[in-house]
This record gives sequence, C-alpha cells and structure tokens, in this order.
Amino acid sequence: MRKHRFRNSYVTSAISVSLVLCLIGLEGILLLSTDSLITRMRENMTITAVLSNDVDSAQCAQLEAMLDEGNMCSSYTYVSASDALEEHIRSLGEDPAAFLGYNPLSSSYEIHPTDAYSSPDSLAVLSSNLEELPYVTEVIYPRDLADLMSSNVHEFSLILLAVALALLLVSMVLIVNTIRLQIYSKRFLINTMTLVGATSWVTRRPFVLRNMLMGFIAGLVALAILSGMVYYVDFRMGIMLFALTWQNIAFVSAVVLCSGLLITLFASLIATGRYIRMDNNSLYEI
Repeated sequence: MRKHRFRNSYVTSAISVSLVLCLIGLEGILLLSTDSLITRMRENMTITAVLSNDVDSAQCAQLEAMLDEGNMCSSYTYVSASDALEEHIRSLGEDPAAFLGYNPLSSSYEIHPTDAYSSPDSLAVLSSNLEELPYVTEVIYPRDLADLMSSNVHEFSLILLAVALALLLVSMVLIVNTIRLQIYSKRFLINTMTLVGATSWVTRRPFVLRNMLMGFIAGLVALAILSGMVYYVDFRMGIMLFALTWQNIAFVSAVVLCSGLLITLFASLIATGRYIRMDNNSLYEI
C-alpha cells in the first residue's frame, strides 16, 4: 500500500513537473516567435530604387550584382513601367496614360533588406550607394518607420526578457515545491539514514537521481505536448510561430530538458538538505 502510494505520488509529481516544463518551453517558443516576427517585419521593409527612362539591361545587371554582394538584401523585384502602371490602375482605379498620352511612371527595383541591414544607419548607407548610381533617379524608403522600429525593438526585447525571467522564476518555485512535497513523505527515512552515519551525499543520491530521471521524463513529455501544440498551430491553423529549423528545435529541446534536469537536481539537494539538518522533534512538527 505504501509503495503504491509512493508510486502515485511520483507519477503526480512527474505530471506536475511536465506541465511546468511546458510553461518554460512556451517561454522559449515566445522568444523565438518574437524574434522571427521582428525579423520578418524588418525584411518586409521596402526600399524603392526608381530608375531613369533610358536604363538598359546591362545597367540593371550591374545593380542586381551590387545587391547580391554583401548579403545586403533578402530579395529584390524588378518592376517595369508597364507593371507599375497596371498596379496604379488597380489601386486607384484611374489610368494616367489615358489623359497624358504617355506612361508617366518609371521602372524600379523593390528591395527588401536583410535583418542585419535593416537598422537606420545601414538603410542610409544602402540608400546612399544606390543614389550614387547614375541611372537611379530616386531612392524611397520609410525612414520614420525604420527609426521607430529600431528604438522600439530594443525596449520590447528588454520587456520580453524581463517577462521570461519572471515566468522562469515562477516555474522554478513550482517545481521546487513539487519536489519538496514529494520528499516530505520520506523525511523519516532521511533522518534514519543520517542517524546510522550515512554521509550527506549518500543520503541525497537516491533522491537526486530519481528526481533527475523524473525531470528528464517530464521534459520528454513536455516536448511531446509542445510539438503537438506547434503542429496544430502551424499546420492546422496556418499560423507560423517561428521557423522550424533544427537550430530552433534544438534550442527549445535543450531549454526544456536542461531545465528539467537542473531544477530537479537543485530542488532535490535543497529539500533533502533541509531534512538532513532537522532534529528528531522537528520532524513531527511540520
């Protein structure tokens, strides 16, 4: 009966720890999702390089070669004058060529910078390099939006980091209390081992190893739950949280498994140490 009760307590603790580790995993997913969102916002920023009317294919090739060098842009698109006119008609519902007698729009390149080149200083350098080309008549990009995004991203990152640390602290407290309650039922056994001369590590070792194994199993269960959640959100709902690269998957897996192992390790050491130092009379008072 007592063994069955301990097994039930162990399973209950494992389930509780796995749910808390899910919370830690969600923190990692939140950080990756936010970073992915910021990167997409920066890379979706558009720089428009307006070309002169007499630009030729060789000059366009020279411009594309410059854009391909140095990993400055994630993508670029050539928009011909006729394509620009069609887009103008679709957007505004009027054809300026009908009453002007000619197409007043010029061909251009729509350039999307990489995340590394999306800061205001980098955009200014890229814009200056484009303006130096003789066949580029104008360079247009949202300077105010770039400045606003650059200033707000830093503040938002600090706030997100503070929230993640607070959630991590809450998760650690929950796991420590779960382990402490589990070891509480074995306080008399710990006290008996201490009375017969067992060293501190000999007394702690079975509890530490058992709970670290529980933390590892709970981490695997948490990863399975998180995988199901990510699969449902990404493939069923069509909402892409973050890029499912092996680096991101390894990051979340390492955070969850290492958290499960380290927190259960320290929780076991703290809880058993408390009962090792406790005298006989105090065991009956708690």
